[in-house]
Amino acid sequence: IPTANQVSLGRETPKHYGITSPISLVQAKEADLVLTHRLTEALKPYGVFEEELELQRRIHVLGKLNTLVKEWIRDVSETKNLPASVIETVGGKIFTFGSYRLGVHTKGADIDALFVAPRHVERTDFFSSFLDKLKEQEEVKDLRAVEEAFVPVIKLSFDSIEIDILFARLALQTIPKNLDLRDDGLLKNLDIRCIRSLNGCRVTDEILHLVPDIENFRLTLRTIKLWAKRHNIYSNILGFLGGVSWAMLVARTCQLYPNAVASTLVHKFFLVFSKWEWPNPVLLKQPEDCNLNLPVWDPRVTPSDRYHLMPIITPAYPQQNSTYNVSVSTRAVMVDEFKQGLSITDEILQNKAEWSKLFEAPNFFQKYKYVLSSLSCGTHMVRQTNYFNKGFYFLNIPTYFSVNVKFSSSSFIFNCICRYFSCTVSYIKPSPGFPCLVILSINSQIKCFSSQFAQCISC
Repeated sequence: IPTANQVSLGRETPKHYGITSPISLVQAKEADLVLTHRLTEALKPYGVFEEELELQRRIHVLGKLNTLVKEWIRDVSETKNLPASVIETVGGKIFTFGSYRLGVHTKGADIDALFVAPRHVERTDFFSSFLDKLKEQEEVKDLRAVEEAFVPVIKLSFDSIEIDILFARLALQTIPKNLDLRDDGLLKNLDIRCIRSLNGCRVTDEILHLVPDIENFRLTLRTIKLWAKRHNIYSNILGFLGGVSWAMLVARTCQLYPNAVASTLVHKFFLVFSKWEWPNPVLLKQPEDCNLNLPVWDPRVTPSDRYHLMPIITPAYPQQNSTYNVSVSTRAVMVDEFKQGLSITDEILQNKAEWSKLFEAPNFFQKYKYVLSSLSCGTHMVRQTNYFNKGFYFLNIPTYFSVNVKFSSSSFIFNCICRYFSCTVSYIKPSPGFPCLVILSINSQIKCFSSQFAQCISC
């Protein structure tokens, strides 16, 4: 006879992921598995899967880099006269994040890495003696440091693999081998640059811990990322979504359909987000307050957060909206693409179409009847020394605009926001036989990231 405790265990409700209960717990059927196999085969021609030899080479390179990091930290510890017992156990480690950590990187993709160091290793050490140590390595090419960036980084090619290395100095005497960066306590007493550097790893690790089946999540994410790139809506800087935002949307879909396989999840992805009532936020977990006085996304407290149009909130503290660049027009474009994706996957699930149809690139000039071609002829000459490790000038031409269009019977106005300045483009409808008139007026001074002199002529 089972005990009362055994009975209660047998009736225990299954674990659910996310802030709500799942929409469906239906198990995958044989037809779903067949469609998933077809999906995998359809993805292969696009190079989204890396061969095993290349993957092993990446692991080997990261191992060599990790060894280099530990050697350097021991050298720094000796120069700072730490006790020998501490030097032997001081640790230091390379973590990865982004597409490589999620397991969805493509052939030739770079690796995002984080260098975690103990408290006696300074950021100045990282950008000086560690940079010098990297220069001594034969495998290292194209080495450059961007110390003044919003998130400071060292970029390099290690054995022909592009790697971006961030730096975080923790308030710990030693770095244990089993360090879990999801621990919010690690953020105590850190400067803001270290917190920003840690954020990528913390968000990536949280995503992987918040999905019910990692392999189904990965195959679905590969599919959605390829679809987004083929449909030209994979770009954070242009007001669409970047990699982490797409990952969070796919993760939320996996939470809502925890037993579904990739073919079903792709269809459900389009179903859910074509009907999502924006600007309701997408959350993978309930936001937590760690009382560290860090700014978090909270429209109840921060008025500017109320104007975000398509909020997708990172699951790690401090929670942030990863889609602050989304505009009314780019959101409309994405919602329309979601609806078209739903229509195509409906056909695929009914065996009326193949997966290749989902990845067909749209014909831009058939889709849009009127196109504004904006030519920026500006010269942005900036002297750079630290960035390229030698002094010379380069030309940077701002080319990306977010455009809002207002039509009238005789003219329309484009309100353009460029990365460096804002302007208004007025188009006056011409009379028959007369050329059109386009007036561009600069609304604010050009702001250059280097604070150097810049001159822009737009026509």
